[in-house]
Amino acid sequence: KVDSCTDGYGKNSSLVTIFMIWNTMMGTSILSIPWGIKQAGFTSGIILILLMGILTLYCCYRVVKSRQMIPLTDTSNWEFPDVCKYYFGSFGQWSSLLFSMVSLVGAMVVYWVLMSNFLFNTGKFIYNFVHDINVTDIVPGTNGSNKVICPSAAGDHPPQNRSVMFSSGNRTGFELFEEWWDKSKTVPFYLIAVLLPLLNLKSPSFFAKFNVLGTVSVVYLVFLVTVKAAHLGIHLEFNWFTENEFFVPEFRILFPQLTGVLTLAFFIHNCVITLLQNNRNQENNV
Repeated sequence: KVDSCTDGYGKNSSLVTIFMIWNTMMGTSILSIPWGIKQAGFTSGIILILLMGILTLYCCYRVVKSRQMIPLTDTSNWEFPDVCKYYFGSFGQWSSLLFSMVSLVGAMVVYWVLMSNFLFNTGKFIYNFVHDINVTDIVPGTNGSNKVICPSAAGDHPPQNRSVMFSSGNRTGFELFEEWWDKSKTVPFYLIAVLLPLLNLKSPSFFAKFNVLGTVSVVYLVFLVTVKAAHLGIHLEFNWFTENEFFVPEFRILFPQLTGVLTLAFFIHNCVITLLQNNRNQENNV
């Protein structure tokens, strides 16, 4: 790091970089893991998490050691695509870059969906508050106050995951708001107007430090789920291949959907060599 450099050319600390990458990979996937376990089944989901963790850990270890396995060549400044080029030629180099980009694009798509949902719910909450609209969720409650959302509705029960709205204002105004504040048709484009000015900032360290704040959200989610699980207790019903209204089977043929989620959650191979190299450079400078 050059002492005289201006904002936009400095480097982040190792801690900031680690949290940024961890939040990008694990932060987007941890929200999808419950859905992935539902698709794979409870028992097969737990097994897949362990197996995928071991597999990706071994792959990461091989990537770290890959530069040391190349003799008579200075690989101190090599990245992982350079190693792939040495063994597999241009095909290996561009393939590693392509699949790394696929993983990063997948993370960006997940982030865009999450941010669109957040913006949509925030705008809807503000509109309901300003116009004195009360929203009553038609979902079963656990103890009369805490609400839970079931994955499906059974029989002639009221539709789940929806809301009944009692408005004291103009119905036409509410319909107009619903038309212009749509979760999939308009709000994702409004998000462009919000984020486009931020993309013009010169300093990438701003985005890194801002991204670290997402780590706080992930920790909060883990803590909240732990507290809720301890409060509600453990409810297991072992249905090995059939599901009922409230429980999924232990094994389902849709388990590849969970492996896709875990691939993103455990993927760090495209930057692990760079992280190690930066840490060594910082240690040498010190």
